Formats: sequence, C-alpha cells, structure tokens
Amino acid sequence: MNVESVGKTVEEALEAALKELNLKKEEVDYTVLIEPKKGFLGFGKKEAKILVTPKADTISLKSENKEDPTVAESLKEKVVSFGEKTTESAGAVLRKVGEKADELDEKQKAFNNRVKEKWNDTVDSVKESGDKVRNAVNEKVETANAVSAAVKNTLAERRNKRSSSENVKEFVVDDAVVDEAKEFLAKIFKAMKIEVVMEKFVNKKDGCVVLKLHGDDMGILIGKHGQTLDSLQYLTNLVANKNTENRVHIVIDVENYRDRRAETLTRLAKRLADKVKKSGERIVLEPMNPHERKIIHTALQNDNKITTLSEGSEPFRKVVIELKK
Repeated sequence: MNVESVGKTVEEALEAALKELNLKKEEVDYTVLIEPKKGFLGFGKKEAKILVTPKADTISLKSENKEDPTVAESLKEKVVSFGEKTTESAGAVLRKVGEKADELDEKQKAFNNRVKEKWNDTVDSVKESGDKVRNAVNEKVETANAVSAAVKNTLAERRNKRSSSENVKEFVVDDAVVDEAKEFLAKIFKAMKIEVVMEKFVNKKDGCVVLKLHGDDMGILIGKHGQTLDSLQYLTNLVANKNTENRVHIVIDVENYRDRRAETLTRLAKRLADKVKKSGERIVLEPMNPHERKIIHTALQNDNKITTLSEGSEPFRKVVIELKK
C-alpha cells in the first residue's frame, strides 16, 4: 500500500506517513515528489510531498494494526500477487536460460565435431605427406649411398693403381754419381787432414742419397747454423752430377746434425709464435736455406692464429712469423 504525504519538511511528511501506515522508518522506502520551498514574503512557498512504499519483507499478516483487518487482508493479497508474479517471471527466465543452454550445447557439439573432422583430415594429410617425404628421403639416401660407394670404389682403385705404380717405379740410383761424390769428399777430408767414415743411405721412393759422416772434431764441417755443411753439400752435388743426365740429389749429414737442427728449429718456431701471440708484433728470423725455412713453415702450419711467409732473395731469404689477419 503506497501513501502520499505532505508536510513543511520531508521529515514531517515522512513522520505523518509512518503514523498512517503504523510502520517504522527502516520498514519503508520513500521518494520525494516535491521539495519544500520557503518562498519570499509568502509567495512561492511549497510544502514537501513524498511517496511512501512499505518494504516487501516488512509486510506481515500479523500486522500491529489488528483493529483494521481490511488493511491486513489487502496487504496479504498484494504480497501473494507479488510472489506469484515473481515466481512466474523467474520460471520464464529459467526456461529461457535452459533453452539457450541447450542451444549453445548443440552448437558446441556441432563445432567440436567439425574441429574433430578437420583435425582428422589434417592428421591424415600430414601422415600422407610424411610418408611421401620419407620415401623421397629414403630414395635420396639410397642414391647418395650408391654414389658414395661408387666414389669410394673408384678412389680405392686409383689408390691401388698408384700404390702398384709406386711399388713398381723405384728410383734407380746411379752408383757412378754416388762414387763421384764420395771421391770428391774424400779429397777434401784428406786436404783438411781429418779422418771421416762415410755411410750411404738410399731412399728408393724419391732417389735421394744421404751420406752420413762420422769422426772426431766434426764441428768444423758443420759451421755456424750448418752453413759450412750446406756449402759442402752444394759443391758435392755440382761435382757429382756434372757428367750425368740422371741427376741424383745428395744430402750430407754430420753426426745426425740435420735431425737435431730440425728439432731445434721446430722448438724455435713454436716459441717465437707464442711471443708473437702475446706481443702482436711480427718477428723476422735470420736468413735460412730453403730446407730450414720449410721446417719453420711446417712447424706452424696448423696454428690457426699464426701465419708464416718468406721475404727477401737468396741467400738472404728470411722467414716472417706474424698474426693472421
């Protein structure tokens, strides 16, 4: 039951309505319809007007106004009517929600079925493509293996032929040349008044002849850094090969000096390479013959931070060690 009430103020109008409904302030809701105005000199004055509505949960059949059963019955009817309408509205909403849920469920099922079909089609397509790729790869691998095997066989045949050719082709050393060299050396040693024993070694693969010399006080034949020995070897090759078309390369070694010299040069090369790495500056070695320069180059050829080169002209050609750029 709604009640309109007026008063000089909103509070006065609300108090009058509460008395009429026989309710407390917290048991009602009210809306101000007209705000009160004082006016000026009696003009424009307005009283407050409000609409008071009892709260649904405060309406009871056991109202304090037992003397007026009509009011209680009217309130009861309104509450029942409100409850029925609310129940019907809630039922309608629930039915719509249920229908929407069923509709969404059907759509979700249809979507899931489409996704599953697409997935299955994709999986089948991938499997088919994978089989094709695998077959193609297998064919390529088989072809590569066949080519590799053929190449290996060809290389093996070539190596066998080369080996057979090398085994068959042995250098035949002209003994007359070797004898000429030994005779020349013997004359020199006699003139120097030193006794020397000579051993001959022949490398049949390259035809090189090594004459190893042994005796007392052989340092005189070596000289500084082997310079005397290199000169003696040079002269011996000139004399021994002057009257022959089949040149023989003769190496003269004194008490295994050349092996010791090679070891010394190898250690020197590695030590100087370390110095270059630390300082960053290039190092130029003293002049060397081609054989000794080759020892330096070979000793450092596998160092990925160092490079070597030769500069100058013979007989003053030198090895240079520097960092790779």
